[in-house]
Amino acid sequence: MPRKLANELRERDDAQLRADLEAAHESLFRLRFQAATRQLADVSQVRKTKKQIARLKTLLAERAAAGGM
Repeated sequence: MPRKLANELRERDDAQLRADLEAAHESLFRLRFQAATRQLADVSQVRKTKKQIARLKTLLAERAAAGGM
Protein backbone atom coordinates (compact mmCIF):
# COMPACT_ATOMS: atom_id res chain seq x y z
CA MET A 1 0.00 0.00 0.00
CA PRO A 2 1.54 3.32 -0.99
CA ARG A 3 1.99 5.89 1.73
CA LYS A 4 -0.68 8.58 1.71
CA LEU A 5 -0.51 11.97 3.30
CA ALA A 6 -3.07 12.94 5.91
CA ASN A 7 -4.57 15.57 3.58
CA GLU A 8 -5.19 12.94 0.92
CA LEU A 9 -6.76 10.64 3.51
CA ARG A 10 -9.06 13.36 4.84
CA GLU A 11 -10.68 13.58 1.40
CA ARG A 12 -11.80 9.94 1.57
CA ASP A 13 -15.03 8.77 3.19
CA ASP A 14 -15.24 6.46 6.19
CA ALA A 15 -15.80 3.29 4.15
CA GLN A 16 -12.68 3.95 2.09
CA LEU A 17 -10.64 4.65 5.23
CA ARG A 18 -11.83 1.39 6.80
CA ALA A 19 -10.87 -0.48 3.63
CA ASP A 20 -7.44 1.17 3.69
CA LEU A 21 -7.08 0.24 7.35
CA GLU A 22 -7.92 -3.39 6.65
CA ALA A 23 -5.43 -3.47 3.77
CA ALA A 24 -2.75 -1.94 5.98
CA HIS A 25 -3.35 -4.56 8.69
CA GLU A 26 -3.03 -7.33 6.10
CA SER A 27 0.14 -5.75 4.77
CA LEU A 28 1.59 -5.51 8.27
CA PHE A 29 0.83 -9.18 8.87
CA ARG A 30 2.66 -10.15 5.67
CA LEU A 31 5.61 -7.89 6.51
CA ARG A 32 5.93 -9.34 10.01
CA PHE A 33 5.82 -12.85 8.61
CA GLN A 34 8.51 -12.00 6.07
CA ALA A 35 10.65 -10.41 8.77
CA ALA A 36 10.30 -13.47 10.98
CA THR A 37 11.40 -15.77 8.16
CA ARG A 38 14.23 -13.42 7.18
CA GLN A 39 12.75 -12.75 3.74
CA LEU A 40 12.18 -9.02 4.27
CA ALA A 41 14.92 -6.90 2.72
CA ASP A 42 13.63 -3.50 3.90
CA VAL A 43 12.65 -3.78 7.57
CA SER A 44 11.68 -0.10 7.67
CA GLN A 45 8.49 -1.07 5.82
CA VAL A 46 7.13 -2.50 9.08
CA ARG A 47 7.52 0.85 10.83
CA LYS A 48 6.05 2.78 7.89
CA THR A 49 3.03 0.49 7.78
CA LYS A 50 2.46 0.85 11.52
CA LYS A 51 2.52 4.63 11.15
CA GLN A 52 0.02 4.42 8.30
CA ILE A 53 -2.29 2.33 10.50
CA ALA A 54 -2.01 4.92 13.27
CA ARG A 55 -2.74 7.70 10.80
CA LEU A 56 -5.89 5.93 9.57
CA LYS A 57 -7.09 5.13 13.10
CA THR A 58 -6.57 8.75 14.15
CA LEU A 59 -8.65 10.07 11.26
CA LEU A 60 -11.45 7.59 11.98
CA ALA A 61 -11.39 8.52 15.69
CA GLU A 62 -11.49 12.25 14.85
CA ARG A 63 -14.53 11.71 12.66
CA ALA A 64 -16.26 9.61 15.32
CA ALA A 65 -15.63 12.29 17.94
CA ALA A 66 -16.85 15.07 15.65
CA GLY A 67 -19.97 13.11 14.74
CA GLY A 68 -20.76 12.34 18.34
CA MET A 69 -20.99 15.99 19.44
